[in-house]
Amino acid sequence: MGYADLHCHWIASIDDGCRTPEAGVELLKGLFSLGFSTVVATPHMRPGMFDNDRAALERAFARMQPMLAAEGGLPQVHLSSEHYFDEQVYARLRAGEGVPYPSRPGAKARGVLVEMNPVAFPPQLARSFVELRRKGLFVVLAHPERYQPVWKDDGCLDPLLDAGARLLLDICAVVGKYGRAPQRAAEKLLEDEAYEAACSDAHKPEDLDDVARAIDRLTELVGDEERDRLLGAAPAAILEGI
Repeated sequence: MGYADLHCHWIASIDDGCRTPEAGVELLKGLFSLGFSTVVATPHMRPGMFDNDRAALERAFARMQPMLAAEGGLPQVHLSSEHYFDEQVYARLRAGEGVPYPSRPGAKARGVLVEMNPVAFPPQLARSFVELRRKGLFVVLAHPERYQPVWKDDGCLDPLLDAGARLLLDICAVVGKYGRAPQRAAEKLLEDEAYEAACSDAHKPEDLDDVARAIDRLTELVGDEERDRLLGAAPAAILEGI
């Protein structure tokens, strides 16, 4: 089984990810060479910054398909979104207008990738996650190690875990890509076995060197078996749904 990347910005000209289709293909080829047999596109849905709704993301994904079909040595690709958790996007998710992860037929719940304001979590966040569970969605929380509340006390994640959230590590945090505080938080959460899965969160081909170094560093921190679970079996299970 190859790795499955649940968080990547390879679709061109839709957010702060790849700027051209050629760069998107180059990024996918690089991830494939690093062992990723599945890569999910997760363009931002963040009103006021990246005004993407489901229809716009589906069109952008479809525009990339002819170029991908003409190439060899690429992973299998899927579409989802990185949903910024504000009132507008939360309302979309509750209304069935988000872009959750694909899942097997008959799954009772599908994963949905969510990112938070990096400075502060909104009130009643765990209750909101429970409400999404009632709508058939379980939250996959993007890069928790990059949120300032987690730097201060990672116990703030406990109510979210109790509400069914799964923590998704951005592996480049473990090589200091985002600074010392996220690196320390990532190492602590790995030590506590808090992460459900790991991802690249790659935005451009130039990120591939960091991803490669991060996979090596992840191996040093947790060993081969846990690395393969975080990058392989666990994300594959998220894509199955529950």
